[in-house]
Amino acid sequence: MKLIQASAVIESFTPDLQELIEKAGRVCYRSEERIAPGTAEKFITSILSNHHESVLEHGAITVRFINDRGVSHEEVRHRISSFSQESTRYCSYDKAKHGSEITVIDIRGGFPSMPEERFLIWHHAMLAAEQAYFALLAAGAAPQEARSVLPNSLKTELVWTANPREWRHVLRLRTSKAAHPQIREVMIPLLREFQQRWPAIFSDIKELS
Repeated sequence: MKLIQASAVIESFTPDLQELIEKAGRVCYRSEERIAPGTAEKFITSILSNHHESVLEHGAITVRFINDRGVSHEEVRHRISSFSQESTRYCSYDKAKHGSEITVIDIRGGFPSMPEERFLIWHHAMLAAEQAYFALLAAGAAPQEARSVLPNSLKTELVWTANPREWRHVLRLRTSKAAHPQIREVMIPLLREFQQRWPAIFSDIKELS
């Protein structure tokens, strides 16, 4: 069994995203002649201050998440999104390309203050789940049958595409203190990267609100 850390990586995005949003938004006011280098951030900041967020829907951002399946159950609840997720029906983890082992997300990433005693209980449960999974496969079960014993902590890969307006909604919810600690583990670093790349769109979101 392998333990890894959760992560999120931006895979692709609409080129010149902020400039496209400005160009689309200025059609509403027929003020395209005011477009110049550096005007996109000011324009977007202005429209967001008036809560006119529909113009943000003209672009898209795709992110690959590597987190546990418990977290993925929360991620796929979001609407106006497209998801492609690693399938436990078709991925047989006894195969060499999967390392002939299951991979789980280290729970301490979301719960860094977890006492060693609790971590060892969790770790034992993961090993027991792996043992039961491989025993079912050895007994002739198909992966879609054997997966019933796999834990929520199983690593999954999820490719998620949404427009910037939806990402704002997601990041507000999933970086809040009220969000699950393990989803915050991936969403807070992602928010910070979004803020570096597209400050006009995301800089007003505070991850500790």
